[in-house]
Amino acid sequence: MPWTNYTWLMGRRYAISRRHSQLVSFISSVSILGLVIGVALLITVLAIMNGFDRELRDRILGIMPHGAIYRDGGIENYQGVADDIRARPEVTAVTPFVQLEALLSHKREVAPVGLYGLPDEAWASQRELSKYLPQDIWDRLQDTPHGVLLGGGLAQKLSVSADDKLTLVVPSSSGEGAPNIQALTVLAVFDTGTELDNQLALTTMATAAALTAYPNRASGVRFQVSDLFQAPTLARSIVYELPNGFYSSDWTRTHGNLYQAIHMSKQLVGLLLFLIIGIAAFNLVSTLIMVVVDKQGDIAILRTLGASSMEILGIFLIQGGIIGVVGTLIGSVLGVGLSFWVTDWVQWLEGVLGIQFLHSDVYPLSYLPSDLHWPDVFLVAAVALSLSLVASLYPAWRATRVQPAEALRFE
Repeated sequence: MPWTNYTWLMGRRYAISRRHSQLVSFISSVSILGLVIGVALLITVLAIMNGFDRELRDRILGIMPHGAIYRDGGIENYQGVADDIRARPEVTAVTPFVQLEALLSHKREVAPVGLYGLPDEAWASQRELSKYLPQDIWDRLQDTPHGVLLGGGLAQKLSVSADDKLTLVVPSSSGEGAPNIQALTVLAVFDTGTELDNQLALTTMATAAALTAYPNRASGVRFQVSDLFQAPTLARSIVYELPNGFYSSDWTRTHGNLYQAIHMSKQLVGLLLFLIIGIAAFNLVSTLIMVVVDKQGDIAILRTLGASSMEILGIFLIQGGIIGVVGTLIGSVLGVGLSFWVTDWVQWLEGVLGIQFLHSDVYPLSYLPSDLHWPDVFLVAAVALSLSLVASLYPAWRATRVQPAEALRFE
């Protein structure tokens, strides 16, 4: 039989054989278990961080603008500004709006709110928000004077529900004089499961504009773009082409810290879990060294039969590689399964325990999202296998240093 085939057979036999000492078998099992846990956890955590990234893009930034153009004292010719922005190929949606920072009051409860007033023609484009509201809500909002849509977190703080009455208090823009006070009717409560539920309320542009010092003007013009990362550059270029007094804002200013925190957390947690995989992989060093000690007699016999150093080296590299493949494969399957089921499992656990792990007033989301990216799975698997092979090099080299005469002296 060719030595190359024999090398594979011996390496495979040593990897799957249970005819070792109990200590060697135990350490080998621990090495595989550590590799399985490290790979599975890393794949799951990366999927969760990808889920936070996806929800930030789709849910939060699907409702809030990617960019906005403002002017002190409001924009009088806001339709002209909107047409200029809409003409740009990167822009997918443009909406004038009125923005108010105010207080909502109901009985003895008070909560700050960011109130957005949108024109009638803009409601049909709010596709992301429409997922959380009744189908006929836009018609009801246009037909109901002083109607408002309220985030679920705000509704909970104020203890209100649909058809309840609220009092909106808008401070004077100059800081002097009496505030504007308006009674509002809650038409619907939306629950996006994000931090927006604790701070956002929506109404018609006419209702919001009537509470400002410039009832015939818009606070700004908001826009969405096809590529999220073009928004800062596009916002600046729009301002450069407008007269003095205009300024811009974009999502990197309003939610950029959250985006950076998500990616930094992903990198740091990924690094820590890669270290766990590295530790588990390098447990193979102790496992294989003990196998080398346990199999010195076998190695000596192979050498006396003519096995070369490279063939002995190959036997233990194959053994370490098989252990790495088994641990990585099981860990990858487990990690992929956890990634698909972790959201439902956490929700089930919350229901059983009667507690909520994530609250949108503390975290950006009130649930644990997951979004599995297959390139992450392949990367984790490749790193785990590479570390397993690297960890096998030293024990395999030690096996080639076994001297037949010394090993067989007491056999």
